[in-house]
Amino acid sequence: MEQRVSFGSAEWIEMQLKGLLLDPGSETPVLILRAVGGHLLLPIWIGLPEANSIAMSLEGIRAPRPMTHDLLRSCVEALGARLERVEIWGLLEGTFHARLRLARGEERLEIDTRPSDAIALAVRTESPIWVARTVLESALSSELATDEEKLRAWLEQARPEDLGRYKM
Repeated sequence: MEQRVSFGSAEWIEMQLKGLLLDPGSETPVLILRAVGGHLLLPIWIGLPEANSIAMSLEGIRAPRPMTHDLLRSCVEALGARLERVEIWGLLEGTFHARLRLARGEERLEIDTRPSDAIALAVRTESPIWVARTVLESALSSELATDEEKLRAWLEQARPEDLGRYKM
Protein backbone atom coordinates (compact mmCIF):
# COMPACT_ATOMS: atom_id res chain seq x y z
CA MET A 1 0.00 0.00 0.00
CA GLU A 2 1.20 3.49 -0.85
CA GLN A 3 2.57 5.71 1.87
CA ARG A 4 0.18 8.63 2.32
CA VAL A 5 0.54 11.68 4.51
CA SER A 6 -1.10 15.06 4.85
CA PHE A 7 0.78 18.32 4.44
CA GLY A 8 -1.69 21.08 5.23
CA SER A 9 -5.10 20.14 3.87
CA ALA A 10 -3.85 17.96 0.99
CA GLU A 11 -3.16 14.23 0.96
CA TRP A 12 0.20 13.24 -0.54
CA ILE A 13 1.62 9.98 -1.85
CA GLU A 14 5.35 9.36 -1.74
CA MET A 15 6.77 8.42 -5.12
CA GLN A 16 10.16 7.21 -6.25
CA LEU A 17 11.87 7.53 -9.58
CA LYS A 18 11.64 4.17 -11.31
CA GLY A 19 13.27 5.10 -14.56
CA LEU A 20 13.52 7.14 -17.70
CA LEU A 21 12.51 5.98 -21.13
CA LEU A 22 11.67 7.37 -24.52
CA ASP A 23 8.02 7.55 -25.55
CA PRO A 24 7.97 5.23 -28.57
CA GLY A 25 5.55 7.51 -30.44
CA SER A 26 7.16 10.90 -29.95
CA GLU A 27 10.67 9.91 -28.84
CA THR A 28 10.25 12.36 -25.95
CA PRO A 29 11.82 11.41 -22.61
CA VAL A 30 9.36 10.13 -20.02
CA LEU A 31 10.11 10.17 -16.31
CA ILE A 32 8.40 7.28 -14.50
CA LEU A 33 7.40 7.76 -10.86
CA ARG A 34 6.00 4.86 -8.84
CA ALA A 35 4.24 5.01 -5.48
CA VAL A 36 6.46 3.80 -2.64
CA GLY A 37 4.96 0.50 -1.48
CA GLY A 38 2.31 0.60 -4.18
CA HIS A 39 1.61 0.13 -7.85
CA LEU A 40 0.50 3.59 -8.96
CA LEU A 41 2.62 4.88 -11.84
CA LEU A 42 2.89 8.47 -12.96
CA PRO A 43 4.60 9.19 -16.29
CA ILE A 44 5.77 12.77 -16.83
CA TRP A 45 6.99 13.85 -20.25
CA ILE A 46 10.09 16.02 -19.85
CA GLY A 47 12.69 17.81 -21.94
CA LEU A 48 15.84 16.21 -23.27
CA PRO A 49 18.28 18.39 -21.23
CA GLU A 50 16.51 17.53 -17.95
CA ALA A 51 16.38 13.85 -18.88
CA ASN A 52 20.12 13.88 -19.62
CA SER A 53 20.82 15.60 -16.30
CA ILE A 54 18.77 13.05 -14.36
CA ALA A 55 20.32 10.13 -16.26
CA MET A 56 23.85 11.42 -15.62
CA SER A 57 23.17 11.63 -11.89
CA LEU A 58 21.55 8.19 -11.76
CA GLU A 59 24.50 6.68 -13.60
CA GLY A 60 27.05 8.45 -11.40
CA ILE A 61 28.51 10.41 -14.32
CA ARG A 62 30.18 13.66 -13.27
CA ALA A 63 30.72 16.42 -15.77
CA PRO A 64 34.12 18.15 -15.70
CA ARG A 65 32.35 21.38 -14.67
CA PRO A 66 29.14 21.64 -12.62
CA MET A 67 25.94 21.27 -14.61
CA THR A 68 22.91 23.44 -13.79
CA HIS A 69 21.36 21.00 -11.30
CA ASP A 70 24.74 20.46 -9.61
CA LEU A 71 25.04 24.25 -9.32
CA LEU A 72 21.57 24.43 -7.77
CA ARG A 73 22.49 21.75 -5.22
CA SER A 74 25.70 23.64 -4.37
CA CYS A 75 23.77 26.91 -3.96
CA VAL A 76 21.23 25.33 -1.61
CA GLU A 77 24.04 23.82 0.48
CA ALA A 78 26.12 27.05 0.48
CA LEU A 79 23.10 28.95 1.79
CA GLY A 80 22.87 26.50 4.70
CA ALA A 81 19.64 24.92 3.51
CA ARG A 82 18.56 21.41 2.61
CA LEU A 83 15.88 20.05 0.32
CA GLU A 84 13.26 18.51 2.59
CA ARG A 85 11.09 17.24 -0.24
CA VAL A 86 9.80 17.80 -3.74
CA GLU A 87 6.06 18.29 -4.12
CA ILE A 88 4.21 17.83 -7.39
CA TRP A 89 1.14 19.77 -6.42
CA GLY A 90 -0.79 20.51 -9.59
CA LEU A 91 -1.81 19.44 -13.05
CA LEU A 92 -3.11 22.52 -14.86
CA GLU A 93 -4.04 22.45 -18.55
CA GLY A 94 -1.94 19.33 -19.07
CA THR A 95 1.15 20.73 -17.34
CA PHE A 96 2.49 19.41 -14.04
CA HIS A 97 3.53 21.95 -11.40
CA ALA A 98 6.00 21.36 -8.59
CA ARG A 99 7.79 23.11 -5.77
CA LEU A 100 10.88 22.61 -3.67
CA ARG A 101 10.42 22.58 0.10
CA LEU A 102 13.66 23.80 1.64
CA ALA A 103 14.63 24.05 5.30
CA ARG A 104 17.25 26.41 6.71
CA GLY A 105 17.30 26.05 10.45
CA GLU A 106 13.77 26.84 11.63
CA GLU A 107 12.96 28.69 8.41
CA ARG A 108 10.95 26.93 5.69
CA LEU A 109 11.15 28.04 2.07
CA GLU A 110 8.95 27.16 -0.90
CA ILE A 111 10.25 27.56 -4.45
CA ASP A 112 8.19 27.07 -7.61
CA THR A 113 9.83 24.80 -10.19
CA ARG A 114 9.21 22.41 -13.04
CA PRO A 115 8.87 18.78 -11.92
CA SER A 116 11.83 17.71 -14.07
CA ASP A 117 14.15 20.24 -12.41
CA ALA A 118 12.83 19.34 -8.96
CA ILE A 119 13.42 15.65 -9.57
CA ALA A 120 16.91 16.31 -10.98
CA LEU A 121 17.71 18.04 -7.68
CA ALA A 122 15.98 15.35 -5.59
CA VAL A 123 18.12 12.67 -7.28
CA ARG A 124 21.28 14.61 -6.38
CA THR A 125 20.24 15.18 -2.75
CA GLU A 126 18.44 11.87 -2.17
CA SER A 127 15.32 13.80 -1.17
CA PRO A 128 11.79 12.38 -1.20
CA ILE A 129 9.29 13.10 -3.95
CA TRP A 130 5.63 13.58 -3.00
CA VAL A 131 2.68 13.87 -5.36
CA ALA A 132 -0.70 15.26 -4.31
CA ARG A 133 -3.37 12.58 -4.49
CA THR A 134 -5.53 14.98 -6.50
CA VAL A 135 -2.75 15.26 -9.11
CA LEU A 136 -2.60 11.47 -9.47
CA GLU A 137 -6.37 11.28 -9.80
CA SER A 138 -6.39 14.06 -12.41
CA ALA A 139 -3.53 12.53 -14.37
CA LEU A 140 -5.20 9.14 -14.46
CA SER A 141 -8.58 10.52 -15.56
CA SER A 142 -7.61 13.48 -17.77
CA GLU A 143 -7.19 13.83 -21.50
CA LEU A 144 -3.54 12.95 -20.90
CA ALA A 145 -4.70 9.45 -20.01
CA THR A 146 -6.52 8.98 -23.32
CA ASP A 147 -3.57 10.25 -25.36
CA GLU A 148 -1.18 8.08 -23.40
CA GLU A 149 -3.44 5.07 -22.91
CA LYS A 150 -1.19 2.61 -24.77
CA LEU A 151 1.93 3.74 -22.95
CA ARG A 152 0.15 3.74 -19.59
CA ALA A 153 -1.13 0.18 -20.17
CA TRP A 154 2.40 -0.90 -21.06
CA LEU A 155 3.79 0.82 -17.94
CA GLU A 156 1.28 -0.86 -15.65
CA GLN A 157 2.46 -4.26 -16.82
CA ALA A 158 6.14 -3.35 -17.20
CA ARG A 159 8.70 -5.50 -15.47
CA PRO A 160 11.82 -3.84 -13.99
CA GLU A 161 13.93 -5.05 -16.91
CA ASP A 162 11.48 -3.43 -19.36
CA LEU A 163 12.27 0.02 -17.96
CA GLY A 164 15.96 -0.33 -18.77
CA ARG A 165 18.39 2.55 -18.79
CA TYR A 166 17.72 5.78 -20.57
CA LYS A 167 20.25 6.30 -23.33
CA MET A 168 21.95 9.70 -23.32
